[in-house]
Amino acid sequence: MSDVAIRVENLGKRYRIGERREAYGTLKDALVRVLGAPVRAFRGRAHHGPKAEIWALRDVSFDVRRGEALAVIGRNGAGKSTLLKLLSRVARPTAGRAWIHGRVGSLLEVGTGFHSELTGRENIYLNGAILGMTRAEIARKFDEILAFAEVERFLDTPVKRYSSGMHMRLAFAVAAHLEPEILLVDEVLAVGDAAFQQKCLGKMGEVAREGRTVLFVSHNMASIQRLCQSAILLESGRMLACGTVPDVVQRYLKAGATPLQHWERSAPPAGDIYFERLYLTDETGETIDHVTTASHLRIVMEYVVQRRCRNLQVSVDLLDSNGDLIFASNPQDVGVHSPEQAGHYRAVVCLPPQILLPKLYGIRTNLWVPWDGMLDSVDSLRFSVQEMASLSNGIPEGKPGQIVIPCDWLIEPIH
Repeated sequence: MSDVAIRVENLGKRYRIGERREAYGTLKDALVRVLGAPVRAFRGRAHHGPKAEIWALRDVSFDVRRGEALAVIGRNGAGKSTLLKLLSRVARPTAGRAWIHGRVGSLLEVGTGFHSELTGRENIYLNGAILGMTRAEIARKFDEILAFAEVERFLDTPVKRYSSGMHMRLAFAVAAHLEPEILLVDEVLAVGDAAFQQKCLGKMGEVAREGRTVLFVSHNMASIQRLCQSAILLESGRMLACGTVPDVVQRYLKAGATPLQHWERSAPPAGDIYFERLYLTDETGETIDHVTTASHLRIVMEYVVQRRCRNLQVSVDLLDSNGDLIFASNPQDVGVHSPEQAGHYRAVVCLPPQILLPKLYGIRTNLWVPWDGMLDSVDSLRFSVQEMASLSNGIPEGKPGQIVIPCDWLIEPIH
């Protein structure tokens, strides 16, 4: 077991619907529990019967060797983030055990591991101390962390005043540079611009090449195949596959081959801005169960905004069967802006007919703020396009490329 960095045996996590999240011993948690006790007691008398339970994770077992980069793959709600929280000791398992051999640096969500009242400088030293590093060791890495995070101007500002993007850049820089032996990264890297995301992936690759262990949760198959050697596949809290990245990715893609044209949130959201419901309709607004090359396809997104949010963006990515991006669309492309006020909204994007080839496609919807970060992202919609209209001389499946773009052509003689 000397070369095993992480050993997981029959790990499980159960939640009771309607029950408060776990408390971690702060004074605020204690006051909330005391003051809320009479209300909970009244509700308990008013609502008899057993509470519904959800197993977010169940009977999961695997080993990760030292120096191995392991991908955790699965669709929304599969249990990926729950697994990383258990390994990071942010949550306690209901069943099973996990052994961690080495210092753990984790990046799970905005706010994890940082004290909001402390400055960026103070949080760097605090996180280093939590990892067991001396002040001298932290000081040696300090300038490198700042250069990576690009937050020098705000170093002595309390992190509660940081945007979520600044917060995440600093959090990743701290987690990756303070020499953890095990690095756990959830897909919170969808923050900021593409250049910073590539810098994060490059740093994780560097960490792995140095012989440290990486667990990486992502929906981006290209990033997974670039960074990781092995992978596990989760579905509805259970592990479906464990093996090499190509084998597990293929299993994941085949499992997602069945079209799913309607999605509703089944678990409580992590934040206060989130998608509630996604579905496909035709041009009349009627929900559809099949799509043809002649369909006027509409992607409908219902989302909730619980606070005022300036410059909120809603966007749609069309993906191929490998999960690679074909194109992205944002309402600002045509001068439409999302309202800033809190509320319940519906956004609709229309795809014209005769642009999609007869293939399997995926849809990823995103709620985000530029330079601030991703607030919610769902990639659960999938649909298959059937041949209907004449394309490419009646052989649409034989036309190369991903989509069809009608273009104006002119051929004329040169005199």
